[in-house]
Amino acid sequence: MAERKDKKKVIGEPMTDEQIKVFLDVPAEEGVSTDFHMLEKAYRALRAEDFERFIAFFKEQGRDLNARDPEGRTLLAHIGSHQKCEDYAEALRAAGASA
Repeated sequence: MAERKDKKKVIGEPMTDEQIKVFLDVPAEEGVSTDFHMLEKAYRALRAEDFERFIAFFKEQGRDLNARDPEGRTLLAHIGSHQKCEDYAEALRAAGASA
């Protein structure tokens, strides 16, 4: 899927912790790792600074930053080819994710 062209724009007010934590309850489709699905949904929907906060909540729950998609890729590997993903990739690396 192509990344949104406006991914880096800052729109609106910063999200509350409660708004960010909603992404911890996103059910995955059958055959998709719940942890990967949560990470991907948060990546696609959140601004980089909110995504970084999401990762902290994600890790607090003991979830796997290196969960893999059905093709065997981590989120860090998956977004590596996306333009304007560096802030997201850096947040993942800083939290201990690998590609």
